[in-house]
Amino acid sequence: MTRKVLALALAALLGSAGGRLVAADGPEKAAQVSALAWLEVVDAGRYGESWDQAAALFKGALTRAQWEAALEKVRRPLGKVVSRKLRGAKFMTEIPNAPAGEYVVIQYDTSFEKAAGATETITPMKDKDGAWRVSGYFIR
Repeated sequence: MTRKVLALALAALLGSAGGRLVAADGPEKAAQVSALAWLEVVDAGRYGESWDQAAALFKGALTRAQWEAALEKVRRPLGKVVSRKLRGAKFMTEIPNAPAGEYVVIQYDTSFEKAAGATETITPMKDKDGAWRVSGYFIR
């Protein structure tokens, strides 16, 4: 599965959810903790390390070098994160074009130094070992 397919799957998912994501306890909370830890690595510019920490599904979709290049192109020009506020999180067991599993689609309203008003969508999934790891990341 390519990065483009993952992004399209997330866009389709969010469109079908009507953008209504809600924060909750349970898997949503555990996934949010994992997502924020992963975002700290990305925020620090350690893009290769973020790939190392991602879900097996993510790593199967693109190489470490492809991920690093993509974030250099998309994320670095935005500058540092100024603020990040949780918009909501939704637990799902099916996402278009992805295998069945446990996913949490999380959205943050994020302002960057050079881009205010962005939306970050990050999707942790429960990996085979039971840990929540990021399987998708998209900025709009």
